[in-house]
Amino acid sequence: MGLHLQPFALHFLALTFPLVALGFSDETLEKATKSEGYCSRILRAQGTRREGYNEFSLRVEGDPEFYKPGNNYRVTLSAATPAYFRGFTLIALKEGKEGDKEEDHAGTFQIIDEEETQFMSNCPVAVTESTPRRRTRIHVFWTAPPVGTGCVILKASIVQKRIIYFQDEGSLTKKLCEQDSTFEGVTDKPILDCCACGTAKYRLTFYGNWSEKMHPKDYPRRANHWSAIIGGSHSKNYVLWEYGGYASEGVKQVAELGSPVKMEEEIRQQSDEVLTVIKAKAQWPAWQPLNVRAAPSAEFSVDRTRHLMSFLTMLGPSPDWNVGLSAEDLCTKDCGWVQKVVQDLIPWDAGTDSGVTYESPNKPTIPQEKIRPLTSLDHPQSPFYDPEGGSIAVVARVVIERIARKGEQCNIIPDNVDDIVADLVPEEKEEDDTPETCIYSNWSPWSACSSSTCDKGKRMRQRMLKAQLDLSVPCPDTQDFQPCMGPGCSDEDGSTCMMSEWITWSPCTVSCGMGMRSRERYVKQFPDDGSMCKVPTEETEKCIVNEECSPSSCLVTEWAEWNECSASCGMGMKKRHRMIKMTPADGSMCNTETTEVEKCMMPECHTIPCMLSPWSEWSDCSVTCGKGMRTRQRMLKSAAELGDCNEELEQVEKCMLPECPIDCELTEWSKWSECNKSCGKGHMIRTRMIKMEPQFGGAPCPETVQRKKCRIRKCLRGPGLEKRRWKEAREKRRSEHAKEDVDGELYPGCKMRPWTAWSECTKLCGGGIQERFMTVKKRFKSTQFTSCKDKKEIRACNVHPC
Repeated sequence: MGLHLQPFALHFLALTFPLVALGFSDETLEKATKSEGYCSRILRAQGTRREGYNEFSLRVEGDPEFYKPGNNYRVTLSAATPAYFRGFTLIALKEGKEGDKEEDHAGTFQIIDEEETQFMSNCPVAVTESTPRRRTRIHVFWTAPPVGTGCVILKASIVQKRIIYFQDEGSLTKKLCEQDSTFEGVTDKPILDCCACGTAKYRLTFYGNWSEKMHPKDYPRRANHWSAIIGGSHSKNYVLWEYGGYASEGVKQVAELGSPVKMEEEIRQQSDEVLTVIKAKAQWPAWQPLNVRAAPSAEFSVDRTRHLMSFLTMLGPSPDWNVGLSAEDLCTKDCGWVQKVVQDLIPWDAGTDSGVTYESPNKPTIPQEKIRPLTSLDHPQSPFYDPEGGSIAVVARVVIERIARKGEQCNIIPDNVDDIVADLVPEEKEEDDTPETCIYSNWSPWSACSSSTCDKGKRMRQRMLKAQLDLSVPCPDTQDFQPCMGPGCSDEDGSTCMMSEWITWSPCTVSCGMGMRSRERYVKQFPDDGSMCKVPTEETEKCIVNEECSPSSCLVTEWAEWNECSASCGMGMKKRHRMIKMTPADGSMCNTETTEVEKCMMPECHTIPCMLSPWSEWSDCSVTCGKGMRTRQRMLKSAAELGDCNEELEQVEKCMLPECPIDCELTEWSKWSECNKSCGKGHMIRTRMIKMEPQFGGAPCPETVQRKKCRIRKCLRGPGLEKRRWKEAREKRRSEHAKEDVDGELYPGCKMRPWTAWSECTKLCGGGIQERFMTVKKRFKSTQFTSCKDKKEIRACNVHPC
């Protein structure tokens, strides 16, 4: 493609200096105005051009070689210090096309900052500057074209003073080709069927590294924490979360509120696809030394069909930022189980809240966006922002370590010798089953453990076969292995401390000469007898940095960020500082400047309609537990005559404290039952049901059954007992005859048997029914009535709620 200058840039140049100075003749300009076609006013420049000049660069975030159709990419055009540029053009063309037709252009640009960039008025597919001024960097988004476009060339031109730079190849041109569908996003990797046998048990350990030391920008000093870890081991038919997917309601509640309750409910609803629910406690605050607080951990199992593991936990406070793993496969292609996974984690955005800082007010993302990793170029106010587009420092590390295998394992090729030994359970033999025909030496002492840390290792002992008296009888092995761990790490020995591995050495305390560095480990398990661990948790050693430091060297830190401008409008001053790390060894004074001052220009004062005080600190949460709200305020500082101020003066956002206690809840008491005795002393009972079990430390449930005494009448005793019973039976028969006579009156023409006893209730609670019957005993032949037939009655029973 030839050397092209976009029309808006030409228009700008024509306003600032003559086109003749750039090498454009009147004839060339006249031809340009008469040309036709798409973006027809793009002219061939005859001005200055430098081949291979790398003072300016065009960069696509992440430096990819391929683009994924339809994805968004951040494109940066920058100048290396002390260079700058006044104008620019940026276009995206299909490979091999000239750009004079609409179909030659690929993808679409999106403006990020309208004060810096705009679409060209005469060529709307291209981007140029909004105002001509000195600048060192601009950012735009580029949406990749649809499938089948092929390779794309991103090209930029630069205007600096009276020089125009073009790059057909080099730092102002970037070539991206279409990504094959087999290389899609982070979690698009194909998941193979698992061929392993038996099951495996793993321990997940989460090491948070989100601290003010590692991520100092805007680090929230109050209420910083990791939410409870929630996840599960599952099949490939179930997705807890994934990049490029949408957050479920459970993921949203973890991401925004740090609450795992809904997520756990969603996981348990997939009981056929989930083997183990993974849970670990929240961490308040987010970071503490490991010798003060052990890293949270959880154990889980996997099998042949549910061999994937996913989990997530939220950085709090944050809009909707989390870390975690998605569909981590623990099955190997050799039909075995992965021994160990170590993964550094960076935060990702759940796509449900549009905040850009840790403590941004709640601002739902409508419509909901897809889950994506955070980048260092998302927003200038982001705590992870880096104008150079570097990678985000990791905020956590997760270690997944296999701790046991169960059932018959089917992998033909074992993982390694350590695996086999680690999975063996040593069994003490009561008898020596060595054949008498095999003559051995005594066993040697056990060797040292192959692991000096708390990783599983092995130790060995040997013996020699002195004689084999019968060659037909095989002799056992001459080597014996036993699983082991380093000193102070034994699982079996309850009297010792179980320690973690040593964590990486800290940086040297000096940047020049001799200094010190340290590393630490933490107690994984205290002794069973309750004694304290006396094993050292910290080590220090000497370190040397830059041995060639001269005695007069004065070492300083990097410059800090510039302070805010001293003026809110018009001209002001701003400062930045750095510190002396080490004075010269020869005792001389440092001549290095530790403060820099420069002018800063804010918008003209009359253009500012209102001036506001900084936001106050967030108020305490409106509740002492559970979900609440908190507020912060700021005040109007500008004079009323400057105009109306429409900025909000108060912000409200949700806050989440530990779950509120829920007391036990019971139904009302049922009615008292009938006395269990027909005479003498008995008892009656009544019951009530539990409607809600106590949760989160709530009041326990009181009694659900009560009993009280009852006494109907004295039971008959003594010599006259038989006589009294005979008399009672005679009276009963008389009353029954009388009742039959009454029934005959009620039902003329027939003689009825008495009512049967009421049947058992059809329900224990919630309202049932009982029945009783009266049947015909004798029908008189002379009757003319039709009412002589069996009778039935129904009544309600057990109407108390369940």
